[in-house]
Amino acid sequence: MSVVGLFGPTASGKTAVAEALAHRMPAEIVSADSMQAYRGLPLLTNQGAGRLVGIWPSDRQRTLGEYQELAHAAIDEALAAGRTPIVVGGSGLYFRAALADLELPPHVPEGDRARWERLYDRFGGQAAHTLLRERDRSAAEQVHPNDRKRVIRALELWSAGASLVPATSRLWTMTTRHPTAVVGLDVPRELLDQRIVERTRAMFERGVEREVRDAGEIVPQVLGLQAIRTLPRDEAEAEIVRMTRRLAAYQRKWMRRIPGVVMVDAGQPVEKVADAILEVARTRQQLPAG
Repeated sequence: MSVVGLFGPTASGKTAVAEALAHRMPAEIVSADSMQAYRGLPLLTNQGAGRLVGIWPSDRQRTLGEYQELAHAAIDEALAAGRTPIVVGGSGLYFRAALADLELPPHVPEGDRARWERLYDRFGGQAAHTLLRERDRSAAEQVHPNDRKRVIRALELWSAGASLVPATSRLWTMTTRHPTAVVGLDVPRELLDQRIVERTRAMFERGVEREVRDAGEIVPQVLGLQAIRTLPRDEAEAEIVRMTRRLAAYQRKWMRRIPGVVMVDAGQPVEKVADAILEVARTRQQLPAG
């Protein structure tokens, strides 16, 4: 039994394709999206079916290590039950964490993070960055003094005996925990832009503004959250389209760097995309018929 890894930029149709695949063989969908794991914003985060969707409250940030443990358990349970795990990724690091054994940084107690946050806020970004340079020059060279989040993260990792820039990285190795067919959804840029506009408009028509208003405290940095909370509807919609297009461009570049990825034309109807992926997976990994 093998794993199917399905990656694509936002609005490429990953959720629909994964669901169509799951109707074609004994399978279980496992989400590898960093924002879909949080509850309370199903419209804004475009949540679909599958394991690890809406599992965490949104008032506290969770770690990649916590996700990796849950993802490995979900994949192993599916395999043990005779089902093919379909790992669906829009977040590159979460996608790799689900499929591989990533060497993750150590857990940092919340008290340590608060200490570095107080230092940054009291003395300023330049002073905190200077301290980082004294402690971890490689990390300091990768972050700007004004990037509060990453400067603090680099300092807390240093205090835990790790680094924001590890000496070696396994992120791009071919090694996966199980035999895996990794498939990338390739959508023409013009069509992807159109889908982003249509999905954003539909999100507002379905009530995303009310969803955000009722959500309460949201700790994770969810794309579009602040735009909806602070801008008039038309401006918020335009801003979300702009940010989503930028994210999609980044994801397209990331996707092409995945070792061994097989690109599938996702500009065609979902059923044909699912059939093409199933053929790739069966050819490469002898998956069972549905």
